[in-house]
Amino acid sequence: MGDVLAGFHAAWEFESDSVLIRYERGIRTPKLFQALGERRVPLAALERVTVSPGKRGTVVLRAEPRPGADPLIEAAAGQLKDGSDPYRLVLPAERETLAEYYADELRPLLAGSGPAERFLVAAPEAPRQFKAYDGKASFDGRAVHFRWSWTGASTAKWKAGDQSFAVTDLAGVEWRSPEVFEGHLRLLRRSHTGAAVPADQDPATVVFGLGYGPVHESLPFAAAVLETVRAKGAAAVPVQAGRRDPADIAERIRHLGELHSAGLITDEEFSVKKAELLAEL
Repeated sequence: MGDVLAGFHAAWEFESDSVLIRYERGIRTPKLFQALGERRVPLAALERVTVSPGKRGTVVLRAEPRPGADPLIEAAAGQLKDGSDPYRLVLPAERETLAEYYADELRPLLAGSGPAERFLVAAPEAPRQFKAYDGKASFDGRAVHFRWSWTGASTAKWKAGDQSFAVTDLAGVEWRSPEVFEGHLRLLRRSHTGAAVPADQDPATVVFGLGYGPVHESLPFAAAVLETVRAKGAAAVPVQAGRRDPADIAERIRHLGELHSAGLITDEEFSVKKAELLAEL
């Protein structure tokens, strides 16, 4: 098509076989969008396109990627808030007819449906790094390195020492958003078959919190690792594999209650997160 549709925070350029999404830079643009810069999304990576009413006089054009097509979305595992969804283009409500036009133009071109056999959208490139609460994570394209912080790392991590994990030894990643409760990035090792260790005790995990490991830094990092792991032929591992240790769940619920009592999370956030934790048993 070759047309460009500009909305709040992003512009979509429609091409014959892809959509080039360019994200704006500015104080009001979500930091994740700024970190991504631009992304080329092949039409083969998309399953459907929708137009729906947005908030406060807006309309939303959204492209829905196929499961397994985008490493960023796979790593996020449904945890991104609407405002940080890179596949949403928010427009003024008076441009709804234009949004419907482009949606109608795209739909016949979306031949793909169901899970993709491989990633079709490129992940953010390595090298990447970010500072977590208990250490510094870096990825050079071949291995992930964790260097522990003396102010935040647990005794267990200090005893284990700084860690390096070759991507050929990994099966995937587990990313938990830091925006609500106890975020972390856990590396899933192919050789590990035991029960999951609490994040603050696991040398294969860095913990987020108190401004460390924000979404716009840790999620692109996780996506870059995940794409490289899959490219090396490692077996995919679901984000939530197996059941959690009941003692770990009980401890996390206790900590959640402390945050709620201190007024750091709302009643709704407490109820939702508690239900999520109980569902892991």
